[in-house]
Amino acid sequence: MSASTRIVGLRDTDGSVLVGALTAGGREVAVLATLAEFWADPAPWLADPVTDQPVLPVGEVELVPPVLPGARVICIGLNYLKHVAEGSYAGEGVPPHPTLFARWPSSLTVSGTGIPVPSNEDGVDWEGEVVAWVGETLVDAAPERALAAVVGYSAFNDVTARRAQKLTSQWTLGKNADRSGVLGPLVPAAEVGDLRDGLTVETRVNGTVVQQGSTDEMVYTVGDTLALISHTLTLHPGDLLATGTPAGVGYSRTPPWLLRPGDVVEVEVERLGTLRNPIVSNSDRRST
Repeated sequence: MSASTRIVGLRDTDGSVLVGALTAGGREVAVLATLAEFWADPAPWLADPVTDQPVLPVGEVELVPPVLPGARVICIGLNYLKHVAEGSYAGEGVPPHPTLFARWPSSLTVSGTGIPVPSNEDGVDWEGEVVAWVGETLVDAAPERALAAVVGYSAFNDVTARRAQKLTSQWTLGKNADRSGVLGPLVPAAEVGDLRDGLTVETRVNGTVVQQGSTDEMVYTVGDTLALISHTLTLHPGDLLATGTPAGVGYSRTPPWLLRPGDVVEVEVERLGTLRNPIVSNSDRRST
């Protein structure tokens, strides 16, 4: 494909999800394959040009994450030194192994979607970051092999319900609120390069910069983390790894600053694009 490949999901008329590539500066989407066809062997779809494929105006389709229903969405917590030092984890130091938690694919959404605030939360918190997409099966992989299996990256906003997250030592509830994981288009790894070279990650709330970091600040690299995971469970094409957020989250501020209905949160990652989502009231969860 060209040097501006952006892979997205779109809802078919029967409710299933197709995979497409944005064209014409993001105004159109070329339909490529079903989810199953794409993730059976994603590399050829990312390498070959879009030819003789149906093209639809973006405004006439519903964009959704191009994520398999059975995909694992594994997330790293506390992966930037300055983030480790802020908030309730200050003073604990860097964990010897990555702190991993999971999201369900059903918690994911796309840019432009309204993110509802759960009824028992004062607001939700932002976490701008990068997601790596696994493109090959990994079992007991070495770090170099695991990194080579990454087929692409996306911008991500790991929006968090902090009250629910802090109820126990396990973070699952606070990390799976409805429509809280905002996932951008997949950009092929060949176009992104090595995250260790440093991509800027910036989060803005109502236009104000609240986070600014670089992926070269990560404590646990993508290759090392995927390799670690692969020694316990088999990773498959279509699985995702969210790589953690820089310092500047809202709950660690004095006073805490959380996203409330009417706010707009943006996450911009160098080479990966910008996510922009309004925050809406709990009543809008009925449309989930």
